[in-house]
Amino acid sequence: MTRTETTGSGPKGSGHLLRPLLPLALAAFAVGTDAFVMAGLLPAIAADLEVGLPAAGQLVTVFALTLAVAAPVLSWLLSPLDRRRALQLALIVFVVGNVVTALSPTYLLAWLARVLTAVGAATITATASSAAVAITPAERRGRAMALVIGGLTLSTALGMPLGNLIGSVDWRLTLWAVAALGVVAAIGISVALPKVTLPATSLTARLAPLRQPKVLTILVVTLLVMAGHYAVYTYIGAVTAGATTGSFPQAITMILFVWGVGVLVGNFLGGHLADNLPGRGIALAALAGGTVLLAISPLAVSHLVVACVWAAIWGTTDGMVSVVQQHRLVILAPASAPVLLGLNSSAIYLGVAMGGGLGGLAQDWLPVTMLGVPAAVLALLATTITLAEGRIDTVKTAVRAAENRR
Repeated sequence: MTRTETTGSGPKGSGHLLRPLLPLALAAFAVGTDAFVMAGLLPAIAADLEVGLPAAGQLVTVFALTLAVAAPVLSWLLSPLDRRRALQLALIVFVVGNVVTALSPTYLLAWLARVLTAVGAATITATASSAAVAITPAERRGRAMALVIGGLTLSTALGMPLGNLIGSVDWRLTLWAVAALGVVAAIGISVALPKVTLPATSLTARLAPLRQPKVLTILVVTLLVMAGHYAVYTYIGAVTAGATTGSFPQAITMILFVWGVGVLVGNFLGGHLADNLPGRGIALAALAGGTVLLAISPLAVSHLVVACVWAAIWGTTDGMVSVVQQHRLVILAPASAPVLLGLNSSAIYLGVAMGGGLGGLAQDWLPVTMLGVPAAVLALLATTITLAEGRIDTVKTAVRAAENRR
């Protein structure tokens, strides 16, 4: 089958959407694995590079911060390129960064290599999502984005445990494995993804949606809810210690796995619902559900079976929010999708970093098992903002209707 060119309305004459979407999902899987697996490898990295554990932890911090800052900037700089070429360039930088990290003999070189890796990773998820939007009919875009984000989600359920398993032999092997994933994704995108050329628009036009309060509201909600969820997830081993202590050694891996499966289910459920129902209502339901599950976490993590059920349902709400928020941004401003999705990636990773930091600070005045309480406050704030957004829209609609009747 010959590849076709698209300008943002979907590949002409092609109903085989799964073929180009799968390598996009694999690219997101590689980025997610790279972002989350390093935390479990820090003791080995610190010993090998002869630095303290806090210094080794800065490899995770510099990756997340570089990614968060670079994502919107690079999404704009690369927007004139077709999506296939942009992904090819980003994956090359991503692969080189991981290879250099794996070969690094010193901490400084490893630190610089993580910055380089993050520069490559910064545009992959957002560009993959915008490519999925461009090649998919409007009525199926939610499900297409769910498949791509599902790759990112799967990295938490499978990539992180497998990466840590490989890293138990040698932490550098994990980075070689991630680099190999990037190579396979780049080959798949080169072969299966058509040339996706987005309409040419000025920087002013691309940034115009940022003047919309609704866009900023969605980004703030994403930041808050990610901070809430990851204030607990970052310390999930300690939070669920009551359920895993005295159990089999892989109990925490089971909890992480069912959480990841729940997020994956939430991704696809949220994508399907977003194609058929108003996005704000779906987001509100998922946000409210996540708030409740965080609030009851101190009661839900004392027994392994209960903890697994709780983690699966909690993960489902988290997965739904991720997809629906992206879908809402694309619906608001399709022409600015690359920039908005880049900003959304920044909000996600800043939220993850903020959640880990706040979760650590909260332990100075709360038992670790109670982290769900301040996390629920953040999630409740995100829910309240989304609810208020809907009320404001209702009032504006009523005012316009009254003016039209005059």
